[in-house]
Amino acid sequence: MDDNSTSILMSEFYRQLTLDSKITKAEALRRAQQFVLQEKKHPFYWAPYVLVGNWL
Repeated sequence: MDDNSTSILMSEFYRQLTLDSKITKAEALRRAQQFVLQEKKHPFYWAPYVLVGNWL
């Protein structure tokens, strides 16, 4: 498994949340997914991540 992809996704997700306190968690996840795609990481490893609950 490519755990590195997951690590990059989650690191970028939290980085996005800290960069801009006004964005939603859903937007931070979207930006993190775009970042990982630009890094040429296959979505097979990280695409299943979804937000559950309050996305704000």
